[in-house]
Amino acid sequence: MFITDIKRVIDQVSREKGIDAAILINTLKEAIVSAARKKIGPRADIEVHYDEKSGDVEVFHFKEVVEEVEYSDSELTLEEGLEFDPECEIGDSLGIRMDTEEFGRIAAQSAKQVIIQKMREAERNAVYENFIHKKGKIINGIVQRFDRGAIIINLGQAEAVLRPREQMPKESYKRGDRIRAYVLDVLEESKGAQIVLSRTHPEFLVELFKTEVPEVAEGIVSIRGSARVPGVRAKVAVSSIDSDVDPVGACVGVKGNRVQSIVQELRGEKIDIVQWSPDVARFVCNALSPAEIARVIIDEDNQSMEVIVNDEYLSIAIGKGGQNVSLACEITGWHLEVTSEEEYSREVKEGYDSLMKLSSVGLSAAELLFKAGYSSFLDVLDAIPEDIAAFLDISEEDAQAMIEEAGHLLEDERERARAELLQPASSQNTDIYVDDNAGDGETFADVEDGPDEKSEE
Repeated sequence: MFITDIKRVIDQVSREKGIDAAILINTLKEAIVSAARKKIGPRADIEVHYDEKSGDVEVFHFKEVVEEVEYSDSELTLEEGLEFDPECEIGDSLGIRMDTEEFGRIAAQSAKQVIIQKMREAERNAVYENFIHKKGKIINGIVQRFDRGAIIINLGQAEAVLRPREQMPKESYKRGDRIRAYVLDVLEESKGAQIVLSRTHPEFLVELFKTEVPEVAEGIVSIRGSARVPGVRAKVAVSSIDSDVDPVGACVGVKGNRVQSIVQELRGEKIDIVQWSPDVARFVCNALSPAEIARVIIDEDNQSMEVIVNDEYLSIAIGKGGQNVSLACEITGWHLEVTSEEEYSREVKEGYDSLMKLSSVGLSAAELLFKAGYSSFLDVLDAIPEDIAAFLDISEEDAQAMIEEAGHLLEDERERARAELLQPASSQNTDIYVDDNAGDGETFADVEDGPDEKSEE
């Protein structure tokens, strides 16, 4: 046989490369068939038998017994067939055992190349199969090298890539450092499986909690949402299926030991653990902690809320660069607008004043309209008469008259604005002083306070 001790080779490759022995055996068979056809012809019907116990390989060339041979690589005459089987007849298929040495040096080299190629393919497939199940999990590796900002990490059987956008800001590594990361994706490509890692993905934070908090790993405490500004701040919403287990306390740990382990892994990233609630208003208030919320105005149709906080808590609720409110939006799934009580009171007053420009709207009606989402008479202009009638308990005719009046108010305001733009310069009380001693064409303008120093010369 052109491959010495094939059983030993298959066993060794299977063990070292983690490739199923059956795949290698099939690869060997395909390689022998390919080599035989190169030697005999493309129509040759070749069968390869491999004994898994002994490692012996037998190759059979099947030919059909015919009266007249047209294709010598797949047919033979009855006379030739009788030499192999005295009982053969026309139409029979004879399996002729072959001596693999007949393939020659070129055929053997071709078989070797096919085996190498197939083994590489099998190795790539094995890597993909081994790691596709680890997608969405945390994995450990060693920094091997750097490639244009990306970090190439050795995982033992394979290499993974940590791209620049998946790296934590201000985080640096050197060759040989151990690293933990989240398996973001496992891609099956022509060059082999590409394992993509991340340390910035919100799910990396979730998986770290599963590692550090037994209650999370066991499913007693659930993580309902997570959001991050990598390396800076994160929020995690948690709930518990056991009334005796405080989900926030379980995640924080005794003296904060559990959450501190995660903070250290994330290089000091501040983590807010908040109590999830089925009451979305309560959940939003928890998500904006440590700010104290005065009131919440909910717009369910647009899934948005206006959150009013005490004036001294406004900056805390918004957070540095808007981080606190932005993260709260992510974990709640609601659009949040944070306003101070002073600003809200001013908006309410302006809204009431605007609504009360309508002759039929008094203070109580303005309050009803404002609570219904009509913050000025302009909103009334776009309203449906039926809605206004329902809110104020009036007839649809009166509601239509109110809408028409809002249109007249809008036109009046536009007319006043146009008049102010067209107001002549003389109405601005500007006096012109002419200096007889000035050069030709020089004049000096001054307002009501009188001429300036230059005009008095």
